[in-house]
Amino acid sequence: MRPFQICPSILSADFARLGDDVRAVMAAGGDVVHVDVMDGHFVPNITFGPDVMKSIRKVTDKVFDVHLMISPVDPYLEAFAKGGADIITVHAEAGPHLHRSLQAIRALGKKAGVSLNPGTPESVLEYVLDDLDLILVMTVNPGFGGQKFIPACLDKIRRIHAMIGDRPIDLEVDGGLTADNAGAIVAAGANWLVAGSAVFKGGEPAYKSNIDAIRRAALTARGELV
Repeated sequence: MRPFQICPSILSADFARLGDDVRAVMAAGGDVVHVDVMDGHFVPNITFGPDVMKSIRKVTDKVFDVHLMISPVDPYLEAFAKGGADIITVHAEAGPHLHRSLQAIRALGKKAGVSLNPGTPESVLEYVLDDLDLILVMTVNPGFGGQKFIPACLDKIRRIHAMIGDRPIDLEVDGGLTADNAGAIVAAGANWLVAGSAVFKGGEPAYKSNIDAIRRAALTARGELV
């Protein structure tokens, strides 16, 4: 069983105090910093680029899990690698040459991930599985935080978990995650959970209790907490 990680999405942080919020949420128990990059083209929102990410890289030594919701993606891989990404995830839908993108990420010395939109079948992963470190299943349509989890995605998570088999690939889920559904998501096979609104709601005083609630639900489903 792959190690369990909670990945707070800084899309839900206070951008006026982004560095402080990243530091605080990691101190409250976050395991991985999930960085959502949106271009206003591939998805209907714009967030930030590699320079902003680079500026917050110095506030924590935690893994930076960078989710690129941009198209085209290849021209920007090097900039995000240099900006401090540890894992770079690209969308299967964002370009015609998925394998080439993954090769480019690995050539930059970074771990490579692929993300799938809710309507994209898992079959697109079949011929790139051995080039992956991470698979990110979107359980909302990407572009905005605060959406509701799409229940039909649970079956998709189960199928991808079966495809992974014993490969050293982490299975990450992003979209509408809460303490109420974290157990079902983990039971379906996910081991990395991205949470934005569910972690950041209530402001800094609530970060630890929010993260603890998600972790309890997940570890109980994994049989690691009784």
